[in-house]
Amino acid sequence: MYRVDISGTFFLGTRRDAGQRYCARVMSLRPEALKGAGAGAAVAGQVDYRLARNSIVSEFQKGRLSRLDICDAHPDLLRAATNVGQELQEDCPICETAKLRLVSYVFGRGLAPSGVCVTSKKELDKVARTAKDLVCYVVEVCPECSWNHLNRSFAVTARR
Repeated sequence: MYRVDISGTFFLGTRRDAGQRYCARVMSLRPEALKGAGAGAAVAGQVDYRLARNSIVSEFQKGRLSRLDICDAHPDLLRAATNVGQELQEDCPICETAKLRLVSYVFGRGLAPSGVCVTSKKELDKVARTAKDLVCYVVEVCPECSWNHLNRSFAVTARR
């Protein structure tokens, strides 16, 4: 009865004043679609994962998720958090004893498949000048209990 629309547009309706049909483009959620901040911007678009984080913490506190389900950080991520991570003032929501640390990784064309761990804004700018189509992922990590969660991601463009 209904056909799947794969054209990338969807029908919005008919304009009352002109009686014409009009369509709009469907927004993509791919990293290259986040380039909306204008030319020369350091951060073109940002996705915040706070709601997902709060949901997971809430499920843990209700007993629906075990510590084994959510405290599963990779050893390399724990090493990066311990050695180069930026310490936050916020305590870990799981163990409530250690301070969280932020670790940033950049992925994109021209970089190693495992990404590049960046430790400063200066280093991020340097990587942005050498590669294209970059996306930075900022992960919060607890070095004590191995809890980790994606904090935010954003597309990175080189400053001109």
